[in-house]
Amino acid sequence: MTFATTDLCDDYAAMLDDGTLAVLPPVYRAYGQRMRFSGPAATLQVFEDNALVRSTLETPGQGRVLVIDGGGSLRRALVGGQLGVLAESNGWAGIVVDGCIRDSEEINVCQIGVRALATHPRKSGKTGAGQRDVRVQISGVAVHPGDWIYADADGILVARQQLD
Repeated sequence: MTFATTDLCDDYAAMLDDGTLAVLPPVYRAYGQRMRFSGPAATLQVFEDNALVRSTLETPGQGRVLVIDGGGSLRRALVGGQLGVLAESNGWAGIVVDGCIRDSEEINVCQIGVRALATHPRKSGKTGAGQRDVRVQISGVAVHPGDWIYADADGILVARQQLD
């Protein structure tokens, strides 16, 4: 993987102008061993409940990026160390959480990329509430299943098509 989000923004400026390429606000912190990751998005919409997160990460990731619309909640974590290991072992490229993670030291040794708003020690609920493979809204940016996510040290991009 040799892309840089800065170069993609420069090379695809017209897509930024027409909205087929978007930049997430710079509010996400980086975790995991992969600072740079990309792949097609799989989407979840949940709120303070991570049962769907677990069941999704139990499936083959095939280089995809799991984008979790957690409603921006800062009251509970949606991804922890066990889920980081599960994502790594099942071939997920990364996880973007519009919410919190926990067990950050455990996630930081996983060979995946994770972006989240913050850490929080409290675990989530486990009722299974939420939706999978739907259009989600992450920090004001729409993400559809199959959109391409590009993340590196400079930011996170959402593209309607593969750019590299």
